[in-house]
Amino acid sequence: MKLPLSYYSNQDVLFLAQDLLGKVLFTDINDEVTAGIIVETEAYFGVLDKASHAYGGRRTNRTETLYSHGGVSYVYLCYGIHHLFNVVTSVKDEPHAVLIRAVEPLIGKDIIELRRNMSAGKAAISSGPGSAAKALGIDQSFNKKDLDGNEIWIEDHGIRYPSDDIIKAPRIGVAYAKEDALLPWRFFVKGNKYVSKPNII
Repeated sequence: MKLPLSYYSNQDVLFLAQDLLGKVLFTDINDEVTAGIIVETEAYFGVLDKASHAYGGRRTNRTETLYSHGGVSYVYLCYGIHHLFNVVTSVKDEPHAVLIRAVEPLIGKDIIELRRNMSAGKAAISSGPGSAAKALGIDQSFNKKDLDGNEIWIEDHGIRYPSDDIIKAPRIGVAYAKEDALLPWRFFVKGNKYVSKPNII
């Protein structure tokens, strides 16, 4: 059920960003297991992508995680408030990543509700990457975790969406990337209420 590390070594980040839709993201924090179905992602195409933290080969203490072999988590703080969870993909020194923008609560809904102080039936509970991470308890301590470990991982539960139900659209909040901001590298499940609205971080 747990995706093997070999899954993440695929060098086609656009494929993986779409293929991760329907996969189930798990965390285990102090023996409290929570999980959500991934319903929205964004692809980031390494050194060639003006929206990527690794654009132009940029390497800093923060971005170094992106240069790992695929199958680790990249978590960073956005606006000093929101932790955003990304799946590092491809091979070592090719810094592709997939941002998980929204999940549909699946397991441990009572814990998720406590973390977010709202009902799991409300779309806002895990809509947008900051909310999705908070719902699953993901913070900076989850940066550079192996995704085949026991703290954070992704499973295949056989959930598949027809290609007609996967919408491709420009990414959100990357206007600084100029022409790359217009690339249709955001993928989401048509009609799923947990998919973020365009203005949600």
